[in-house]
Amino acid sequence: MANLKLKSGDKVVVISGKDKGKQGKILKVDKKSNRVVVEGVNMIFRHTKPNANNQQGGIIKREGFIDASNVMYLHNGKATRLGAMIKDGKKVRIAKKTGEVID
Repeated sequence: MANLKLKSGDKVVVISGKDKGKQGKILKVDKKSNRVVVEGVNMIFRHTKPNANNQQGGIIKREGFIDASNVMYLHNGKATRLGAMIKDGKKVRIAKKTGEVID
């Protein structure tokens, strides 16, 4: 399993697949299966029966998981790989293109 450096709230761009080129924010990260949910990407339809939460039922459109290897972190509007380094005794993420500390 790869070391996943992406976090919820990160801005990413899709680099492969049917949604290539789309940008969005990460809503959910599943480190175990190495997948992420990005807003507006990989839209799926759920056909639901009426229940207590949804009285009407019907078709619900929402985002599906996408493999983390198909997205890249956006830093200052450009896609970049992420690295890690120890700074002041704390592990921080850095943008590989610029070397800037992200968080």
